[in-house]
Amino acid sequence: MEDSVRAEYFDLLKFPTVGADPMHLRDCVQCAVWLKAWLARLGFSGELMTEGGNPPFLLAERKGTEGAPTVLLYGHYDVQPPDPLDEWDTPPFEPTVREGRVYARGAQDDKGQFFAFLCGLRDFLASAPETVPTIKVLLEGQEESGSVVLGRLAPSIRARLRADVLAVCDTSAAKGLRPAIVAGLRGVSHFTVRLEGATRDLHSGEYGGIAPNAAQAMCELLASLHGPDGSIAVRGFDAGMELPTDDERAAAEAAAMTPEEFERDVGVPPVGGERGLTLTERNSFRPTIEVNGVHSGYGGPGSKTVIPCRALAKLSMRLAPGMNPQNALAALERHLKAHLPPGMKLSIEEVTGEAAGFRLPLASPLFRLASHVLAELDPRGAVYQWDGASIPIVSTLKTLSGAAPLLVGFGQSEDRIHSPNESFGFAQFALCRAWAAKLLAAL
Repeated sequence: MEDSVRAEYFDLLKFPTVGADPMHLRDCVQCAVWLKAWLARLGFSGELMTEGGNPPFLLAERKGTEGAPTVLLYGHYDVQPPDPLDEWDTPPFEPTVREGRVYARGAQDDKGQFFAFLCGLRDFLASAPETVPTIKVLLEGQEESGSVVLGRLAPSIRARLRADVLAVCDTSAAKGLRPAIVAGLRGVSHFTVRLEGATRDLHSGEYGGIAPNAAQAMCELLASLHGPDGSIAVRGFDAGMELPTDDERAAAEAAAMTPEEFERDVGVPPVGGERGLTLTERNSFRPTIEVNGVHSGYGGPGSKTVIPCRALAKLSMRLAPGMNPQNALAALERHLKAHLPPGMKLSIEEVTGEAAGFRLPLASPLFRLASHVLAELDPRGAVYQWDGASIPIVSTLKTLSGAAPLLVGFGQSEDRIHSPNESFGFAQFALCRAWAAKLLAAL
């Protein structure tokens, strides 16, 4: 990586763009302005758009050769909160290089990946090609928290989003950094569950045995979501779920990690989810309900003998293709109300995401072109993956733009995205950069 590119990359990473935190709104605006100026040097005209004091998204366009296709690149400059800070070896917004890797929050997800793609775009333009696609760049600041503003405003700019190819560089390669084309994503929705009991925390001696305990009630409620075999116990939750074809299942299994590889990576065996299904089936094709955090009562040093009066849980759902996000949430809400312990009041708040999953046809011409380009980068050729993660806005952009989605990324498990000590290797950055240049030349 050239010194000039490294300096730009590090400048981008230094913006603490935690889009979900209002305290970082100014940082998000400054980052979006920086990106707009960077693209302007390549001949792009851009506009920042937002509403309601939220992080803006950037839509920039560079006209190409008449008759050439139009590419819409989607990425996000917002990042996950860096907590817990004491588990970082170096400060999360001070990029540090160790053993060929850049450590910082956003080093991979998604600043590193989309910026590598933009550098490949710059390389492509510098090669003075005879034919240049029209290129539109859409970079948002709320992907990690549900793409609220972009989701609301995108329909009003539908004509400006029209494209032939929707390029997304926010996914992972297969093991060993073998290129992978993502042929499907799960949908997602996340929300807060709140329980309230007594009007205040109560003395556990004076009121123990007679007052309902919100912490215990939350534990019971969350435990009711799954059966003893790990399957989801919410009636009607998976309505409409589309199971994979035999070809899709075989392609996914061919690129899958083994249980032993999973355990070496994360330190525990892959025993979550429904028993009797393969690791790939559970992670790629089936829905999930996950508890992201639980808060109640006292958690400081020593002890405090109270009966908590309130409890809060953060939950997320990953949805299989065919499932309707609103219907799935309604089924979950019915289940929670039916299993609510006595003495508790339930509320569901902060519902965001609500994005459907999708699958893409393996035989598409775009996939064939992408496979050819990726074979030039790696003689092993590309594999197909069905990503268990979600990029909520992609389904919306697919519909509004009319473009064929092409999701190719170069993440690896050692990048530790969403965790302390996130990183991205220089080799991964270089592959992503080369992919962008070769793809644009091939279109």
